[in-house]
Amino acid sequence: MARKDGPLQMRVGEAKQRDVGKKRARIGPEAMDRLKVTPGDIIEIAGSRPSCAVVWPNDEDERSPEVVRIDGQTRKNVGAAINDAVRIRRIQAKAAKSVILAPASGSVTVDKEFADFVKNRLKGLPLSQGDEISVMILGNSIDFKIGKTTPRSVVRMDRSTSLSILTEAPESKKARVTYEEVGGLESEIRAMREIVELPLRHPELFSRLGVESHSGILLYGPPGCGKTLIAKVLASESEANMYSINGPEIMNKYYGETEARLRDIFKEAKDNSPSIIFIDEIDAIAPKREEAYGDVEKRVVAQLLALMDGLTDRGNVIVLGATNRPDSVDPALRRPGRFDREAEISVPNADGRLEILQIHTRGMPLSDGIDLRELASELHGYTGADIKSLCREAAMKAIRRYLPKIDLETDRIPAEVLETMEVKLVDFYDAMHEVVPTAMREFYVERAKVWWDDVGGLDGVKQSLKDNLIAAMEDPGRFSKMGVRPPKGALIYGPPGCGKTMVARALAAESGANMILVRGPEVLSKWVGESEKAIREIFRKAKSASPCVVIFDEMDSLAKYRGGDETGGTGETILGQLLTEMDDGASSRVVIVGVTSRPDLLDGSLLRTGRLDLLLYVQPPDEAGRLEIIKILTERMPLAPDVKLPEIAVSTRNYTGADLAALCREAAVHAMQQEAEKVSSADFAAALKRVRPSITKEVDQWYSSIRSGISDAVPKNLDRPFYV
Repeated sequence: MARKDGPLQMRVGEAKQRDVGKKRARIGPEAMDRLKVTPGDIIEIAGSRPSCAVVWPNDEDERSPEVVRIDGQTRKNVGAAINDAVRIRRIQAKAAKSVILAPASGSVTVDKEFADFVKNRLKGLPLSQGDEISVMILGNSIDFKIGKTTPRSVVRMDRSTSLSILTEAPESKKARVTYEEVGGLESEIRAMREIVELPLRHPELFSRLGVESHSGILLYGPPGCGKTLIAKVLASESEANMYSINGPEIMNKYYGETEARLRDIFKEAKDNSPSIIFIDEIDAIAPKREEAYGDVEKRVVAQLLALMDGLTDRGNVIVLGATNRPDSVDPALRRPGRFDREAEISVPNADGRLEILQIHTRGMPLSDGIDLRELASELHGYTGADIKSLCREAAMKAIRRYLPKIDLETDRIPAEVLETMEVKLVDFYDAMHEVVPTAMREFYVERAKVWWDDVGGLDGVKQSLKDNLIAAMEDPGRFSKMGVRPPKGALIYGPPGCGKTMVARALAAESGANMILVRGPEVLSKWVGESEKAIREIFRKAKSASPCVVIFDEMDSLAKYRGGDETGGTGETILGQLLTEMDDGASSRVVIVGVTSRPDLLDGSLLRTGRLDLLLYVQPPDEAGRLEIIKILTERMPLAPDVKLPEIAVSTRNYTGADLAALCREAAVHAMQQEAEKVSSADFAAALKRVRPSITKEVDQWYSSIRSGISDAVPKNLDRPFYV
């Protein structure tokens, strides 16, 4: 920061999603004391030109006190990029007598009602001549250019201000895409900024160090995850020209035409550098030459290789390639000097899905009952494009609900009706039936959200996992000091509904590791080799995201004992691939956890030392365990004073954790049917008559026989379990 008597010098940071479009600047408490400002005051931010913003305090967990967080539009107004230095000082805003606005691009229809609406939206915000400002209108953001203001200093709009809005933009400009428009790709964006934006904005850094900047980056991943969006953002934020090449578009049947088109694009990019050349679906124009049938594809690959090798002749130009089939791209392109780096743009996890939801619901009138974090946790397998489509479909569902109240014959819908419209949670759930996630076959890495406190009972299983797997991930040196190798994995088995999967997820959360949850049948494919490929991909991702816990739910569907396969040997090849990967891929940083309720079907080779070392039986909860589970399940329930949880625990013998969850739900439903505000003991008594225990004497005997023989060899000839 600068000296106390002058303006503060701070670095520009990326804004939080909740501040985008609101002209806010977040700074730390020390900077606010230096400037003598309080939240809501106006500050001037000066980069290559001065602009203004409303000051707000940083979040408590902010670790960069010297950073001022502003959105992409404010960065454009001050003429600064992320990490650039800006000067900040406190200023006073005067009441505006008149303000002239013009659309930043395109045209708008202006009437008195529209002008009053914009005026109300801008009331209280600081306005500076020449800046751009956004107004959210019915969920759509419209950018306006601030023309002449009276007086000419920084002004605030109030009731007496005369507002004029022009219908046409003074000049057409391409839309600016900022980093705030990308959600769930924070680490990828950070890496791409260093590789792409830095050499484009400051090539002198690399010249001084005597090294060449990267010539190309290959982006790969499932469709709809943001590869094209990242290229647009990088071009926009680095103020570079962007040239797009859509693979099939440049292909020409005439000899030499396709290569000539490629040469023209590279020459134009060099003449207008700094530039980014973005080749979408690069596998279509640069396939493996040994597999290409036509002569055109081979010549195009050769021409592309030659153009990318000519780095010195190409100037300040970076090539970005995007594909969802990286293995189909010619390997000659995938070497340093051509595509130097490869970045995987994968399916977003729960936190990424939350960011994407916040972006696409930024202008939506959401009802109070919507918890975006909870909604994001349910959107497994949804890519960014899927979530965008989901939000659009949810809005369409909301419109259909309001159609009976709207007279479609009128020219304009009354503003009162528009103001009352809102999108409810049920609209999103209805939209989920129509928007099918495109990445359900993808195995994505995420953080587990289940902790030991969420798992009732099972103290012995928890302690075994702590002493073995968690200790192996956190401090493998303790095992080497004792002259032994840390365990690589565990098999958790037991009756259905006893909490096996929950324990495995809690293991990932408590160890601080990432988690890949693989549901056995998802891996299976009718195509030969696809299931084995999926297994290899799971372990590859686990290694890249280590420390990582790979949970195979319903493992018996993947690893049936050899000789019992009725699918013509396909199951045996999957088992062989799984065993090979467990030997090569599992380590103290990648832990394998198998979960099954049918351990009799597993092949014995899985259970030897060095693969699934720990064999943990998750038994039905005893009385103390049931009481602990019931306390967790009823933590948020409004219980009547006559409810005695220990008595319920005594009366629920042979109930599993899932049975107890069903019992609590039935008791709540019974209370709702009686229109009671609290759940009473009578409600639990009624629920006990409806929900019966899952554990019978036969099931208990069957698992006892399994436990007695599983340490020596997995039994194969036991009778079918009684719960199936």
